[in-house]
Amino acid sequence: MRNGLTRARAAGVVLAGGSGARFRAEQNKAYLPLAGRSLASWSLRSLAATPDIGALVLVARQEDHRTARWIVEREVDDREVEVVWGGATRQESELNALRHLAGRIDAGEIDVVVIHDAARPLASPTLTAGVIHLAREHGGAIPCVPGEDLVEVDGDGAVTGTHLRRLVRAQTPQAFAAEPLLTSYEAAARAGFVGTDTSSCLERFSTVKVHWLMGEAVNLKITYPQDLFLAEQILATAEYDLF
Repeated sequence: MRNGLTRARAAGVVLAGGSGARFRAEQNKAYLPLAGRSLASWSLRSLAATPDIGALVLVARQEDHRTARWIVEREVDDREVEVVWGGATRQESELNALRHLAGRIDAGEIDVVVIHDAARPLASPTLTAGVIHLAREHGGAIPCVPGEDLVEVDGDGAVTGTHLRRLVRAQTPQAFAAEPLLTSYEAAARAGFVGTDTSSCLERFSTVKVHWLMGEAVNLKITYPQDLFLAEQILATAEYDLF
């Protein structure tokens, strides 16, 4: 407890700023239907089902404001969801979410920020709890799965190695200590630095070491139409009762 306040809790941020270009959808991919709900609402409900998450934030494009509001009111009606408008890049969208939470971070009410892609609707609350726990211990945590199907090739396309055991595929949700994350993003904005991902900003502007834990095979990213079909089959196997 800090100054008589209840203990700090994690904040969950769902990014829904994608365009769906590779999916070839006419609308933002984050709002495509999956088993009667949008991808974004599945992701929000997953974070909401994690006991340690308090504040829940949806980062949306301003042009999607009607759809975003509708989903928050109709599909996640059992939890308050704060809607924040995104920026031109993923990093700007994350910064907008962090600035929205800054007062609570500074007050010690939020100690960890969980960042999740709307396009990963099947991440379990157990996985989210795991990254929060690891972030509290080390400062940052990302779920990964081994990249066992990867090979190394040279500039001419020839295979030079097939045993790249140190390569892993990153997933979301990812969790980071809130104060250094906010500080790093503000420093990146002042420096004009654009990182490749969230971890790169922390690596550049803080001493936080990001650790990884085993991800989930069912935590697929909806990128192509066949991914949506596969997610539907996974939900059917689980009798549509993941969380």
